[in-house]
Amino acid sequence: MKVLGISTSPRENSNSDLLLRKAMAGASSAGAEAEYLQLCKLNIKPCTACGACYGTGECIIDDDFNVVLSKMLNAQRLIFATPIYFMTVCAQAKILIDRCQCLWASKYLLKKPISRTEPNTRQGMVIAVGGTKTKKMFDSIRLTMKYYFDVLEMGYFANLFVGSVDEAGKIEENAAAMEQAFQLGVRLSAAEAPAAQTIEAELT
Repeated sequence: MKVLGISTSPRENSNSDLLLRKAMAGASSAGAEAEYLQLCKLNIKPCTACGACYGTGECIIDDDFNVVLSKMLNAQRLIFATPIYFMTVCAQAKILIDRCQCLWASKYLLKKPISRTEPNTRQGMVIAVGGTKTKKMFDSIRLTMKYYFDVLEMGYFANLFVGSVDEAGKIEENAAAMEQAFQLGVRLSAAEAPAAQTIEAELT
């Protein structure tokens, strides 16, 4: 079982990253082959809306996106972690998602297969952490990630949403959130695909 964890936060010792690492530890404890990526250490440029992918299904920008894309398409499970900025995913996360327009073109315009694993087995989960108390900040995350997982041909397994956490590293004081991340990592890594119904875990 290959589990890919993508940390999108630009901040060191970020709360979403710490939860991701805990979820990855859970996946590893379940026997999964867990790989961690930190987007801020990679060179991924924004989509330029050039339209080249509409004819080929491939992005013509030569940067680290192509490496990440290959890993996403080969992973059987994906854990995507982002802080919440202005009620949505952070800039680094959005750049990666927007660059997946080439997958949208390949899937919907060119009718080409996307994933390289068995159909209906790939699953993803989302970790998002915000500093405010309102649960409305998770609404945009749900919608954006729904369509992101759709173009990756992944089921939407779970959300772990945590609010009222802002200071870097503060999440480590939230034992319930850390334990939830670990257990979701374990469940996500089950040999059989988890149930399609999305698990909601909101902790404030």
